Amino acid sequence: MRPRFDRKSLIPLLAVVCLAASCSHPSRTVAPALVPDGLSEAAPRGREANDAGRYLAGLPGTPGSAFADLEARPEWKLHRRLLDQDWGRIESASLPAMRTFQKKELSGAPIDGATVFYPFSGPDVLMATVFFPRNPVYVMVGLEPAGTLPTRKQFARADVGRRLAKVRDTVASELHRSFFITRQMDRQFRGQVTDGLFSPILQLLVRTNHTVLGYRYVRLDDEGRVIGRAANYHAPGMIGNKGVQIDYRADADGSMHRLFYFSVNLSDARLRDNRPFLAFLARREGMVSFFKATSYMTHKPEFSVIREQVLAHSAAVLQDDSGIPYRFFNQAAWQVRLYGGYDRPYGSFRWLQQPDLRQAYAAPGARALDFRIGYGFSRAPSNLQLASRRTAEARP
Repeated sequence: MRPRFDRKSLIPLLAVVCLAASCSHPSRTVAPALVPDGLSEAAPRGREANDAGRYLAGLPGTPGSAFADLEARPEWKLHRRLLDQDWGRIESASLPAMRTFQKKELSGAPIDGATVFYPFSGPDVLMATVFFPRNPVYVMVGLEPAGTLPTRKQFARADVGRRLAKVRDTVASELHRSFFITRQMDRQFRGQVTDGLFSPILQLLVRTNHTVLGYRYVRLDDEGRVIGRAANYHAPGMIGNKGVQIDYRADADGSMHRLFYFSVNLSDARLRDNRPFLAFLARREGMVSFFKATSYMTHKPEFSVIREQVLAHSAAVLQDDSGIPYRFFNQAAWQVRLYGGYDRPYGSFRWLQQPDLRQAYAAPGARALDFRIGYGFSRAPSNLQLASRRTAEARP
Protein backbone atom coordinates (compact mmCIF):
# COMPACT_ATOMS: atom_id res chain seq x y z
CA MET A 1 0.00 0.00 0.00
CA ARG A 2 1.29 3.45 -0.88
CA PRO A 3 1.96 5.82 2.04
CA ARG A 4 -0.17 8.96 2.49
CA PHE A 5 1.62 12.26 2.56
CA ASP A 6 0.72 15.28 4.65
CA ARG A 7 1.39 18.91 3.77
CA LYS A 8 5.01 18.67 4.88
CA SER A 9 5.59 16.10 2.17
CA LEU A 10 5.05 18.83 -0.44
CA ILE A 11 8.40 20.38 0.46
CA PRO A 12 10.60 17.55 -0.86
CA LEU A 13 8.25 17.11 -3.81
CA LEU A 14 8.81 20.74 -4.80
CA ALA A 15 12.55 20.14 -4.49
CA VAL A 16 12.34 17.29 -6.99
CA VAL A 17 10.30 19.44 -9.38
CA CYS A 18 12.82 22.26 -9.09
CA LEU A 19 15.64 19.81 -9.78
CA ALA A 20 14.01 18.76 -13.04
CA ALA A 21 13.27 22.35 -14.07
CA SER A 22 16.87 23.45 -13.51
CA CYS A 23 18.25 21.25 -16.28
CA SER A 24 18.39 21.88 -19.98
CA HIS A 25 16.12 18.92 -20.79
CA PRO A 26 12.71 18.81 -19.11
CA SER A 27 11.85 15.62 -17.26
CA ARG A 28 9.07 13.45 -18.58
CA THR A 29 9.03 11.35 -15.41
CA VAL A 30 6.78 12.53 -12.60
CA ALA A 31 8.55 11.73 -9.34
CA PRO A 32 6.47 10.77 -6.32
CA ALA A 33 6.62 12.79 -3.12
CA LEU A 34 9.57 11.82 -0.96
CA VAL A 35 9.53 11.78 2.80
CA PRO A 36 11.77 14.50 4.31
CA ASP A 37 14.84 12.38 4.92
CA GLY A 38 17.44 13.91 2.61
CA LEU A 39 16.68 11.98 -0.56
CA SER A 40 15.30 15.07 -2.24
CA GLU A 41 18.46 17.18 -1.76
CA ALA A 42 20.24 17.70 -5.06
CA ALA A 43 23.94 16.99 -5.40
CA PRO A 44 26.15 19.96 -6.33
CA ARG A 45 26.15 20.38 -10.10
CA GLY A 46 29.35 19.84 -12.05
CA ARG A 47 30.77 17.97 -15.02
CA GLU A 48 33.69 16.22 -13.28
CA ALA A 49 31.94 12.91 -12.68
CA ASN A 50 30.53 12.73 -16.20
CA ASP A 51 33.93 13.54 -17.72
CA ALA A 52 35.66 10.85 -15.63
CA GLY A 53 32.95 8.30 -16.36
CA ARG A 54 33.17 8.81 -20.13
CA TYR A 55 36.97 8.53 -20.12
CA LEU A 56 36.90 5.32 -18.09
CA ALA A 57 34.06 3.88 -20.19
CA GLY A 58 35.88 4.47 -23.46
CA LEU A 59 33.54 7.21 -24.67
CA PRO A 60 34.85 10.46 -26.18
CA GLY A 61 34.46 13.38 -23.83
CA THR A 62 32.13 16.28 -24.44
CA PRO A 63 33.70 19.66 -25.38
CA GLY A 64 35.80 21.02 -22.54
CA SER A 65 36.53 17.66 -20.89
CA ALA A 66 39.57 17.61 -18.62
CA PHE A 67 40.49 14.25 -20.18
CA ALA A 68 40.54 15.50 -23.78
CA ASP A 69 44.32 15.34 -24.24
CA LEU A 70 44.49 11.86 -22.68
CA GLU A 71 42.06 10.55 -25.29
CA ALA A 72 44.71 11.15 -27.96
CA ARG A 73 46.99 8.54 -26.38
CA PRO A 74 47.19 5.14 -28.12
CA GLU A 75 46.49 3.40 -24.80
CA TRP A 76 43.10 5.07 -24.51
CA LYS A 77 42.27 4.44 -28.17
CA LEU A 78 42.89 0.73 -27.55
CA HIS A 79 40.80 0.96 -24.38
CA ARG A 80 37.94 2.47 -26.37
CA ARG A 81 38.15 -0.13 -29.12
CA LEU A 82 38.09 -3.08 -26.70
CA LEU A 83 35.19 -1.68 -24.69
CA ASP A 84 33.26 -0.90 -27.88
CA GLN A 85 33.58 -4.58 -28.79
CA ASP A 86 32.34 -5.78 -25.38
CA TRP A 87 29.44 -3.33 -25.31
CA GLY A 88 28.62 -4.10 -28.93
CA ARG A 89 28.05 -7.74 -28.02
CA ILE A 90 25.76 -7.03 -25.07
CA GLU A 91 23.90 -4.29 -26.95
CA SER A 92 23.16 -6.64 -29.84
CA ALA A 93 22.31 -9.66 -27.71
CA SER A 94 20.92 -9.52 -24.17
CA LEU A 95 20.09 -5.84 -23.62
CA PRO A 96 17.43 -5.58 -26.37
CA ALA A 97 15.64 -8.63 -24.95
CA MET A 98 15.89 -7.24 -21.42
CA ARG A 99 14.40 -3.93 -22.55
CA THR A 100 11.56 -5.73 -24.30
CA PHE A 101 10.93 -7.72 -21.13
CA GLN A 102 10.86 -4.50 -19.10
CA LYS A 103 8.31 -2.84 -21.36
CA LYS A 104 6.06 -5.89 -21.35
CA GLU A 105 6.36 -7.12 -17.76
CA LEU A 106 7.70 -4.32 -15.56
CA SER A 107 5.52 -1.35 -16.43
CA GLY A 108 2.72 0.29 -14.50
CA ALA A 109 1.74 0.04 -10.84
CA PRO A 110 3.27 -0.67 -8.40
CA ILE A 111 6.64 -0.38 -10.16
CA ASP A 112 6.56 2.96 -11.98
CA GLY A 113 7.57 5.82 -9.70
CA ALA A 114 8.60 3.64 -6.75
CA THR A 115 12.01 3.78 -5.10
CA VAL A 116 14.13 0.86 -6.33
CA PHE A 117 15.97 -0.97 -3.54
CA TYR A 118 18.80 -3.25 -4.68
CA PRO A 119 20.55 -5.06 -1.79
CA PHE A 120 23.75 -7.05 -2.47
CA SER A 121 24.06 -5.00 -5.66
CA GLY A 122 27.75 -4.27 -5.90
CA PRO A 123 28.11 -1.64 -8.66
CA ASP A 124 25.41 -3.22 -10.86
CA VAL A 125 23.55 -0.08 -11.90
CA LEU A 126 23.25 -1.56 -15.40
CA MET A 127 20.55 -4.08 -14.52
CA ALA A 128 18.79 -1.68 -12.16
CA THR A 129 18.34 0.93 -14.89
CA VAL A 130 17.49 -1.59 -17.63
CA PHE A 131 14.69 -3.19 -15.61
CA PHE A 132 13.51 0.03 -13.92
CA PRO A 133 14.24 2.89 -16.34
CA ARG A 134 11.45 5.21 -15.21
CA ASN A 135 12.05 5.23 -11.46
CA PRO A 136 13.26 8.48 -9.91
CA VAL A 137 15.31 7.06 -7.00
CA TYR A 138 17.56 4.00 -6.72
CA VAL A 139 19.15 2.73 -3.50
CA MET A 140 21.94 0.19 -4.01
CA VAL A 141 23.66 -1.54 -1.09
CA GLY A 142 26.77 -3.70 -0.84
CA LEU A 143 29.74 -4.48 1.36
CA GLU A 144 32.25 -2.71 -0.86
CA PRO A 145 33.24 0.91 -0.06
CA ALA A 146 31.66 3.73 -2.03
CA GLY A 147 35.02 5.12 -3.07
CA THR A 148 35.92 8.51 -4.50
CA LEU A 149 35.83 10.17 -7.91
CA PRO A 150 38.73 9.15 -10.21
CA THR A 151 40.81 12.15 -11.29
CA ARG A 152 42.71 13.10 -14.42
CA LYS A 153 46.00 13.03 -12.50
CA GLN A 154 45.61 9.33 -11.81
CA PHE A 155 45.61 8.60 -15.55
CA ALA A 156 48.25 11.07 -16.71
CA ARG A 157 51.16 8.81 -15.84
CA ALA A 158 53.25 6.54 -18.06
CA ASP A 159 51.53 3.33 -16.87
CA VAL A 160 48.15 4.45 -18.21
CA GLY A 161 47.82 1.41 -20.49
CA ARG A 162 48.13 -1.00 -17.59
CA ARG A 163 45.76 1.08 -15.50
CA LEU A 164 43.11 1.19 -18.22
CA ALA A 165 43.40 -2.59 -18.69
CA LYS A 166 42.54 -3.02 -15.01
CA VAL A 167 39.62 -0.64 -15.43
CA ARG A 168 38.26 -2.88 -18.21
CA ASP A 169 38.62 -5.89 -15.93
CA THR A 170 36.39 -4.29 -13.30
CA VAL A 171 33.33 -4.47 -15.57
CA ALA A 172 34.22 -7.57 -17.60
CA SER A 173 32.17 -10.06 -15.56
CA GLU A 174 29.09 -7.81 -15.73
CA LEU A 175 29.31 -7.53 -19.50
CA HIS A 176 30.03 -11.22 -20.08
CA ARG A 177 28.07 -12.91 -17.26
CA SER A 178 25.47 -10.32 -16.16
CA PHE A 179 26.81 -10.06 -12.59
CA PHE A 180 29.84 -8.99 -10.58
CA ILE A 181 31.85 -11.76 -8.92
CA THR A 182 32.37 -11.18 -5.19
CA ARG A 183 35.94 -12.46 -4.97
CA GLN A 184 36.92 -10.30 -7.94
CA MET A 185 35.38 -7.22 -6.31
CA ASP A 186 37.46 -7.96 -3.21
CA ARG A 187 40.58 -7.84 -5.40
CA GLN A 188 39.58 -4.72 -7.35
CA PHE A 189 37.52 -2.25 -5.32
CA ARG A 190 39.42 -1.97 -2.05
CA GLY A 191 42.31 0.12 -3.31
CA GLN A 192 43.82 -2.30 -5.83
CA VAL A 193 42.22 -0.76 -8.95
CA THR A 194 39.81 1.74 -7.42
CA ASP A 195 39.02 2.66 -3.83
CA GLY A 196 35.36 1.69 -4.20
CA LEU A 197 32.38 1.40 -6.50
CA PHE A 198 31.99 5.00 -7.63
CA SER A 199 34.17 4.33 -10.69
CA PRO A 200 32.38 1.27 -12.14
CA ILE A 201 28.97 2.79 -11.41
CA LEU A 202 29.94 5.86 -13.46
CA GLN A 203 31.17 3.68 -16.32
CA LEU A 204 27.94 1.71 -16.52
CA LEU A 205 25.78 4.84 -16.30
CA VAL A 206 27.42 6.77 -19.10
CA ARG A 207 27.68 3.71 -21.35
CA THR A 208 23.91 3.25 -21.13
CA ASN A 209 23.15 6.77 -22.36
CA HIS A 210 22.98 8.73 -19.12
CA THR A 211 24.58 12.08 -18.33
CA VAL A 212 25.88 12.53 -14.80
CA LEU A 213 24.89 15.98 -13.53
CA GLY A 214 26.54 15.97 -10.11
CA TYR A 215 27.46 13.93 -7.08
CA ARG A 216 28.11 14.17 -3.37
CA TYR A 217 29.49 11.92 -0.66
CA VAL A 218 26.77 11.00 1.82
CA ARG A 219 26.02 8.98 4.93
CA LEU A 220 23.06 8.30 7.19
CA ASP A 221 22.64 10.25 10.41
CA ASP A 222 21.37 8.67 13.63
CA GLU A 223 17.76 9.07 12.45
CA GLY A 224 18.38 7.40 9.09
CA ARG A 225 18.38 10.63 7.09
CA VAL A 226 20.75 11.17 4.18
CA ILE A 227 23.31 13.88 4.92
CA GLY A 228 26.48 15.06 3.22
CA ARG A 229 29.94 14.03 4.43
CA ALA A 230 33.56 14.72 3.66
CA ALA A 231 35.23 12.33 1.22
CA ASN A 232 37.63 11.23 3.96
CA TYR A 233 35.00 10.96 6.71
CA HIS A 234 35.72 8.22 9.28
CA ALA A 235 32.82 6.88 11.30
CA PRO A 236 33.38 6.91 15.06
CA GLY A 237 32.28 3.27 15.39
CA MET A 238 31.89 0.07 13.40
CA ILE A 239 28.84 1.31 11.49
CA GLY A 240 29.35 4.21 9.11
CA ASN A 241 26.62 3.84 6.45
CA LYS A 242 28.83 5.79 4.07
CA GLY A 243 27.80 6.22 0.47
CA VAL A 244 27.70 8.33 -2.63
CA GLN A 245 24.81 10.10 -4.35
CA ILE A 246 24.77 10.48 -8.14
CA ASP A 247 22.23 12.69 -9.92
CA TYR A 248 21.85 11.97 -13.63
CA ARG A 249 19.66 12.49 -16.68
CA ALA A 250 18.51 9.82 -19.13
CA ASP A 251 19.58 11.06 -22.55
CA ALA A 252 16.73 9.29 -24.35
CA ASP A 253 13.88 11.19 -22.69
CA GLY A 254 15.46 13.81 -20.43
CA SER A 255 14.05 12.20 -17.28
CA MET A 256 15.82 12.95 -14.00
CA HIS A 257 17.07 10.28 -11.61
CA ARG A 258 18.96 10.00 -8.34
CA LEU A 259 21.08 7.03 -7.32
CA PHE A 260 22.47 6.22 -3.89
CA TYR A 261 25.04 3.56 -3.12
CA PHE A 262 25.61 2.73 0.56
CA SER A 263 28.25 0.45 2.02
CA VAL A 264 26.34 -1.58 4.61
CA ASN A 265 26.86 -5.01 6.16
CA LEU A 266 23.45 -6.68 5.79
CA SER A 267 24.13 -9.69 8.02
CA ASP A 268 21.87 -10.01 11.06
CA ALA A 269 24.80 -9.58 13.43
CA ARG A 270 25.47 -6.10 12.07
CA LEU A 271 22.09 -5.00 10.74
CA ARG A 272 20.23 -5.49 14.03
CA ASP A 273 22.51 -2.84 15.56
CA ASN A 274 22.34 -0.54 12.54
CA ARG A 275 19.42 1.59 13.69
CA PRO A 276 20.08 4.40 11.18
CA PHE A 277 19.80 2.04 8.21
CA LEU A 278 16.72 0.30 9.63
CA ALA A 279 15.12 3.73 10.11
CA PHE A 280 16.05 4.59 6.53
CA LEU A 281 14.38 1.41 5.25
CA ALA A 282 11.27 2.03 7.34
CA ARG A 283 10.66 5.16 5.23
CA ARG A 284 10.78 3.19 1.98
CA GLU A 285 7.22 1.88 2.21
CA GLY A 286 6.02 0.82 -1.25
CA MET A 287 9.51 0.33 -2.68
CA VAL A 288 10.37 -2.14 -5.43
CA SER A 289 13.17 -4.51 -4.44
CA PHE A 290 15.55 -6.31 -6.78
CA PHE A 291 17.78 -9.34 -6.13
CA LYS A 292 20.23 -10.89 -8.57
CA ALA A 293 23.26 -13.14 -8.07
CA THR A 294 23.21 -12.59 -4.29
CA SER A 295 25.16 -15.73 -3.28
CA TYR A 296 21.78 -16.84 -1.87
CA MET A 297 22.28 -14.66 1.19
CA THR A 298 18.60 -14.33 2.10
CA HIS A 299 18.29 -18.13 2.06
CA LYS A 300 20.49 -18.23 5.15
CA PRO A 301 19.32 -17.69 8.75
CA GLU A 302 22.01 -15.07 9.35
CA PHE A 303 20.36 -12.77 6.77
CA SER A 304 16.81 -12.96 8.07
CA VAL A 305 16.54 -9.28 9.06
CA ILE A 306 17.10 -7.87 5.57
CA ARG A 307 14.72 -10.50 4.18
CA GLU A 308 12.03 -9.44 6.67
CA GLN A 309 12.61 -5.76 5.92
CA VAL A 310 12.18 -6.29 2.18
CA LEU A 311 9.00 -8.30 2.67
CA ALA A 312 7.61 -5.71 5.06
CA HIS A 313 8.24 -2.60 2.95
CA SER A 314 8.11 -3.73 -0.69
CA ALA A 315 5.17 -3.41 -3.03
CA ALA A 316 6.94 -5.67 -5.51
CA VAL A 317 10.07 -7.83 -5.66
CA LEU A 318 11.91 -8.82 -8.85
CA GLN A 319 14.51 -11.53 -8.34
CA ASP A 320 16.23 -14.61 -9.62
CA ASP A 321 16.22 -17.73 -7.47
CA SER A 322 19.12 -16.39 -5.39
CA GLY A 323 16.76 -13.84 -3.83
CA ILE A 324 14.16 -14.47 -1.15
CA PRO A 325 13.11 -18.15 -1.02
CA TYR A 326 9.80 -18.84 -2.72
CA ARG A 327 8.18 -20.13 0.47
CA PHE A 328 8.28 -16.67 2.07
CA PHE A 329 5.87 -15.24 -0.51
CA ASN A 330 2.60 -16.18 1.15
CA GLN A 331 -0.04 -16.62 -1.54
CA ALA A 332 -2.58 -14.70 0.50
CA ALA A 333 -0.37 -11.59 0.43
CA TRP A 334 1.65 -11.99 -2.77
CA GLN A 335 1.02 -12.83 -6.39
CA VAL A 336 4.13 -14.37 -7.97
CA ARG A 337 4.73 -14.49 -11.71
CA LEU A 338 7.40 -16.92 -12.97
CA TYR A 339 9.75 -16.46 -15.94
CA GLY A 340 12.27 -18.82 -17.50
CA GLY A 341 13.04 -22.18 -15.93
CA TYR A 342 14.27 -23.60 -12.65
CA ASP A 343 15.79 -26.92 -11.67
CA ARG A 344 18.28 -26.18 -8.90
CA PRO A 345 21.02 -23.65 -8.18
CA TYR A 346 24.22 -23.89 -10.17
CA GLY A 347 27.59 -25.09 -8.89
CA SER A 348 28.50 -24.65 -5.24
CA PHE A 349 25.00 -23.40 -4.43
CA ARG A 350 23.28 -26.66 -5.40
CA TRP A 351 22.50 -27.52 -1.79
CA LEU A 352 20.16 -24.49 -1.64
CA GLN A 353 17.62 -25.94 -4.03
CA GLN A 354 13.93 -25.10 -3.57
CA PRO A 355 11.56 -28.03 -4.16
CA ASP A 356 8.50 -25.77 -3.92
CA LEU A 357 9.89 -23.41 -6.56
CA ARG A 358 10.67 -26.37 -8.81
CA GLN A 359 7.11 -27.57 -8.37
CA ALA A 360 5.75 -24.11 -9.23
CA TYR A 361 7.81 -24.05 -12.43
CA ALA A 362 6.63 -27.55 -13.33
CA ALA A 363 3.02 -26.34 -13.33
CA PRO A 364 1.64 -24.50 -16.39
CA GLY A 365 1.98 -20.74 -16.41
CA ALA A 366 5.68 -19.87 -16.39
CA ARG A 367 6.45 -17.28 -19.06
CA ALA A 368 9.38 -17.27 -21.44
CA LEU A 369 12.63 -15.45 -20.62
CA ASP A 370 14.48 -14.52 -23.78
CA PHE A 371 17.82 -13.65 -22.22
CA ARG A 372 20.39 -15.16 -19.88
CA ILE A 373 20.82 -13.75 -16.41
CA GLY A 374 22.29 -14.82 -13.08
CA TYR A 375 24.41 -17.79 -12.05
CA GLY A 376 25.11 -20.60 -14.46
CA PHE A 377 24.40 -18.29 -17.41
CA SER A 378 24.67 -20.71 -20.35
CA ARG A 379 24.99 -23.84 -18.17
CA ALA A 380 21.75 -23.63 -16.21
CA PRO A 381 18.27 -22.26 -16.93
CA SER A 382 17.88 -18.56 -16.20
CA ASN A 383 14.89 -17.47 -14.19
CA LEU A 384 13.17 -14.43 -12.72
CA GLN A 385 10.21 -14.13 -10.37
CA LEU A 386 8.07 -11.02 -9.99
CA ALA A 387 6.20 -10.94 -6.68
CA SER A 388 3.55 -8.22 -6.33
CA ARG A 389 1.79 -7.48 -3.07
CA ARG A 390 -1.93 -8.11 -3.32
CA THR A 391 -4.31 -5.31 -2.50
CA ALA A 392 -6.96 -5.98 0.13
CA GLU A 393 -9.58 -6.36 -2.61
CA ALA A 394 -7.49 -8.89 -4.55
CA ARG A 395 -6.65 -11.23 -1.68
CA PRO A 396 -8.16 -14.70 -2.03
